[in-house]
Amino acid sequence: MWSLASFAQDAPPQPPGQQQPPAQTQPPADQQPTQGGTMRVPPPPPKVIDVRQPGEKGWFIGVTGWVPVGSTYMDKGQQAAFTGLSNFKFPGQSKGQVGGELGVAVGQHNLLRFSYMTARAAGTSIAPNDLVLYSTVYNAGDQLATGYKLSDYKMSYEYLTWPYPVGARRFRLMTLWQMQYITMKTHFDAPVRSNTPDAAGNLFSYAAAGSKSFFSPTLGIGVREYVTGNFRVEANVSGFALPHRFNIWDADASINYRIGKIEVGAGGRALHFRTSFNSDYYHWGTFSGAFVAIRWYAD
Repeated sequence: MWSLASFAQDAPPQPPGQQQPPAQTQPPADQQPTQGGTMRVPPPPPKVIDVRQPGEKGWFIGVTGWVPVGSTYMDKGQQAAFTGLSNFKFPGQSKGQVGGELGVAVGQHNLLRFSYMTARAAGTSIAPNDLVLYSTVYNAGDQLATGYKLSDYKMSYEYLTWPYPVGARRFRLMTLWQMQYITMKTHFDAPVRSNTPDAAGNLFSYAAAGSKSFFSPTLGIGVREYVTGNFRVEANVSGFALPHRFNIWDADASINYRIGKIEVGAGGRALHFRTSFNSDYYHWGTFSGAFVAIRWYAD
């Protein structure tokens, strides 16, 4: 006989009270589920503060003056069709010369600069031997009146190379990508002979003039150190050469102080050049000297 007690013992135990499943939580936006699982989007990088120093935006215009000290020469080249001598050193020293520059900020901390400088001198000397200068023959012992004008036109793209990103650092290393145009104009005369009639009473002019020019790319480096917001130290050097053709190099270093929109700079500058040897005549010379600059900034 089945009893109620035995039925109670054979009956399965009753489960505990039904519990509610835990509430589903929505994953954050950067962990939204995808078909392959959970995608984690990295946080955006911290924003780097880019500090522009004075002159690294807008544009400026300036006037420069320098006193070039050095010597320049002339000689016949490979294309000369005569056998006479032409090696000549120009007398005289150039006095103070005025130039100019224009700068435009392009991109981040880069600069496009246009500049012009010149050197000129005139003087007298005695021909040490017979000379052929621009197809004019001068005798040894002739008194010569000579002069020259050297002009240098430069376009320079100054590209920030280091550091990057700049942040709040004050040092700049620039690479210089330039194009320069050099022209050398010269003139000669033998005034005594030009004003002395020959046996027939005729006067002949012994004046002669000519010029040589060339375009050249130049490559270089520049450094800037912004000691303070208004005080800057700068130095640049660049050059280029084609063997048996032409060569050029120039360098400058300066300290510059800015008050408001006006900046005053002072330093030293040097320039060496040689026109193409593959011509009838060619010129070469080296100049160096102190210079000053006054610039007005639009920013």
